[in-house]
Amino acid sequence: MNPVQRRRLGRVLRVLADIGVPTAIYYGLRAAGVSIYLTLVIVAVLPAAVAVIRLLRYGKVEGLALYMMAVMLFSTAISLIDGSPRFLLARGAWLTGISGLWFIGSIWAARPLAFHYTRPLLEHRTRVVSIPGDWDELWERLPKFRRIWRVGSVLWGIALLADSAARVVMAYTLPPDLVPGLGNLLYGVTLLVMIVITNVYYIATGLYDRRSSLYAPLAEPARPASAETATP
Repeated sequence: MNPVQRRRLGRVLRVLADIGVPTAIYYGLRAAGVSIYLTLVIVAVLPAAVAVIRLLRYGKVEGLALYMMAVMLFSTAISLIDGSPRFLLARGAWLTGISGLWFIGSIWAARPLAFHYTRPLLEHRTRVVSIPGDWDELWERLPKFRRIWRVGSVLWGIALLADSAARVVMAYTLPPDLVPGLGNLLYGVTLLVMIVITNVYYIATGLYDRRSSLYAPLAEPARPASAETATP
């Protein structure tokens, strides 16, 4: 395993720990007889404690972890005012809902979120099939390539908003102690469904096929970036 693969594996394991450990603690506290509201508060502030420990140990906190912590603490603070365990149970909906809006809004940015998050995973695949140029060059020269990542961002945004709505329904309709476990399961289901959908879309667009019309402009001499490529 090379250093890049080790770093990716480390990130995946940290995300799994950030999701799985609080859930395990939740059920442990509930089994010990701790009230549901106090248990939810403890579990909600746990990511902040972990972030502080990482900051003290490594001198930095990854942006994704910081974002997740900020959203969770914000929703927890509101629930403390409201005093509702159900609201605390739905705090995951804030995370996926805000993320969904962010993905959709990013289509007007210089590079949409789907481009940034997919590039470390898939850029090597386009090189394997002998497609010349890195993704920055492909973005500048290929209109259809730019469209792929804008559409991909919208797809992720819609999926995350649907995930958020499902979490709200679960939090307010199911027995409280079922919600944390099902919420974790929903993360996996949403991720798996979107991996399948987006990969089917990428294949349909010809992303991995050097003969696809997507790459036809690469046969032409490179031209200076137009205003369309310089702006969202």
